[in-house]
Amino acid sequence: QVQLVESGGGLVQAGDSLRLSCAASGRALGIYAMHWFRQTPGKECDFLAAIAWKDGTTMYADSVKGRFTISRDDPQRTVYLQMNSLNTEDTGIYYCKLTDDAGMFYWGKGTLVTVSS
Repeated sequence: QVQLVESGGGLVQAGDSLRLSCAASGRALGIYAMHWFRQTPGKECDFLAAIAWKDGTTMYADSVKGRFTISRDDPQRTVYLQMNSLNTEDTGIYYCKLTDDAGMFYWGKGTLVTVSS
């Protein structure tokens, strides 16, 4: 079984920064990629960023490009999301997702980010 635990969420003011972490644990697995998504009230769960585990190639949604940075720590099996210049529209529950080499998906339980104006 694979567990993903997100951390780093909290209440911040517009313009502030936060760094989220997501640590993978459990059975030995090959990670293909890890991703961050955001769930906001009344909306779909939106893709934010992804990182390919082997070579570190990254991809971002237009809404966060230039403000958010995804990175990984391979030995720790941890993915990070550095979020800068936060605004109220960034409020939501942030989830990480892991895709393993077999194509299986795993989700964390999320961490809440609240950005006040």
